[in-house]
Amino acid sequence: MTAELPRTPEDAAAELERLAAEIARHNRLYHGEDAPEISDAQYDALMRRNAAIEAAFADLVRSDSPSRQVGAAPSSHLAKVTHARQMFSLDNAFSAQDVADFLGRVRRFLSLSDGETVALTAEPKIDGLSCSLRYEGGTLVQALTRGDGRVGEDVTANARTIADIPPTLTGAPDVFEVRGEVYMAKGDFAALNARLLAEAETAGKEARQFANPRNAAAGSLRQKDAAVTATRPLRFLAWGWGETSALPGDTQAAVIAALRGMGFPVSDLFAGPLDLDAALAQYRAIEGVRADLPFDIDGVVYKIDRLDWQIRLGYVGRAPRWGIAHKFPAERAQTTLQRIDIQVGRTGKLTPVARLEPVTVGGVVVTNATLHNADEISRLGVRPGDRVVLQRAGDVIPQIVENLTRDEPREAWTFPTHCPDCQSEAVREEGEVDIRCTGGLICPAQRLERLRHFVSRGALDIEGLGEKTLVEFLDLGWIAEPADIFRLRAHRDELLGREGWKDKSVDNLLAAIEAKRSPDPVRLLFGLGIRHIGVVTARDLLKRYANLPALQTLADALIALRENCPPVLGETPQKHQARLDKAVAEHVGVENVGGAAGHALADFFHEPHNRMLWDDLLSEVSPPPFVVETRASEVSGKTLVFTGKLETLSRDEAKAQAESLGARVASSVSAKTDLVIVGADAGSKRKKADDLGIRVVTEAEWQAIAAAAT
Repeated sequence: MTAELPRTPEDAAAELERLAAEIARHNRLYHGEDAPEISDAQYDALMRRNAAIEAAFADLVRSDSPSRQVGAAPSSHLAKVTHARQMFSLDNAFSAQDVADFLGRVRRFLSLSDGETVALTAEPKIDGLSCSLRYEGGTLVQALTRGDGRVGEDVTANARTIADIPPTLTGAPDVFEVRGEVYMAKGDFAALNARLLAEAETAGKEARQFANPRNAAAGSLRQKDAAVTATRPLRFLAWGWGETSALPGDTQAAVIAALRGMGFPVSDLFAGPLDLDAALAQYRAIEGVRADLPFDIDGVVYKIDRLDWQIRLGYVGRAPRWGIAHKFPAERAQTTLQRIDIQVGRTGKLTPVARLEPVTVGGVVVTNATLHNADEISRLGVRPGDRVVLQRAGDVIPQIVENLTRDEPREAWTFPTHCPDCQSEAVREEGEVDIRCTGGLICPAQRLERLRHFVSRGALDIEGLGEKTLVEFLDLGWIAEPADIFRLRAHRDELLGREGWKDKSVDNLLAAIEAKRSPDPVRLLFGLGIRHIGVVTARDLLKRYANLPALQTLADALIALRENCPPVLGETPQKHQARLDKAVAEHVGVENVGGAAGHALADFFHEPHNRMLWDDLLSEVSPPPFVVETRASEVSGKTLVFTGKLETLSRDEAKAQAESLGARVASSVSAKTDLVIVGADAGSKRKKADDLGIRVVTEAEWQAIAAAAT
């Protein structure tokens, strides 16, 4: 089921922010730490969701958008080097129609006639670690990992130990960067893990084995000590080039043939030039021998054969217009679902996990599979005892794709209504697929993340309480909820006796905590991590209700309103929910604060544990009433929009400054906008302001307006 797009710019901006952070994390895990947590298919789904929202809300594209990123920033233990020519990623195709659409885009971009042939090359998409080898005067002088595409890690000494990489070349251009994949063959991977296991048993230590050949190759190439890399059976397969003083051919196929002639391994399954039908036939042929190949692959890469056309096509975002990766469908197997467990994530999301009778899929023994959410369980109709079809999407995370025994009479499995970790209510908000625990800070599964958020820079900003320290205090049982932070002074002597803690560091931490006894109420409310109540919404609520006790009174009223608003005769669930949302929003009575925030506030206080947490916290801190101090200015009563990257203010500071001048800040430009303040890289909002004849000022001019206020 495809999720609906966000309905408002605010919701879209919030989801784009979440996606940017989530995708960046998975990029770091995959490219930087060689430890992926999700499948290629799940990663592709996140990227497609991000692209869809950006297409619908073009003016909200972030400077750190995943659509503009390649890979992840290099890790810390290897030297960083900027690529002479950026390394890009490839867009994906998942069907023959996607490939045909790709060729259609190429034809339109180049303005080709229908009769002109577009030749392609096709080659396996090997699952390894991308590497760029720089030769000068025919001698290997540098080897870099992909990194984030612009900056890679220097692995020159390590690459010199790989037998497939020639130390010198004959007949190569004076400057020639050869790009390809460092990988580990399946048989070599199995032998390496067996060796590591035997060495660990001999030494009486726990064995540290690699999860798959890709991780083994990446971890081996990125060793600090090249002598360790030399003991690992790494291989190299060439597929392209970077900076070069000349090219030994005018087509992709010709240059690849030249690389083979220089001594570089090139896939025996490389083919070209091919038309569309022949390229798709090559895809099917490669798919047919996939299991027998000595290395892992996850698809076929097509490239436009003519290099002059590649130059004209160029790049868009993080990918070339002249290439695309046609991914394989996941491998499948049958097994029996033994039971369904619920795992609670750091954000409270309840994820059902299928415990399976062990089965081998793609060479890996699988015992667990994700069931994603309640809707997926309903779609599949799965229950313990069912015979199911399993696939390893992207050859990483297993998932169930079919229930072979759903028609057998058996009691349906019911999704829990309470969190298995803390017994708080588990709810699903309108328009969402995930069910979440409402326990928040009292839920063990969420506690660390919630506390980390509470003390973060955007919330209470308590210096010295980083994640490592929070984990230490949680393990000691000294903290479990926010109020406990303000009682840490009772553990001063115990803390002094712990490794790494001295008088000064302990006193600095306790002083930083004491300094937050009268916290800004907006930061405190935001720090509680109530869904849909970010800094802006917290400020808007407190502008209307002035203090935190008043918000609790509001929540009580909203709880009563929801309990006394049943469906009317003939009303559909959707219409009832819409009516309830409208009633909640109207009762909140705050511009730009919709029903979602009102429901979230009511959900929070409906949980008795959260009421206790709230009362306990307010017994330790005394936030002053929220006061909006405004100054008369030329923008008083006007509507402003900030766009682009601001140099002297954060976006939150800019909004607070504008409100202090009596102005209202909107997220999008319209005919009602009075002034647009532009920072660096201002895009569509600037253009729309110009089209509508709206006054536009720079950040410096805005600061002059603020300075002139009385």
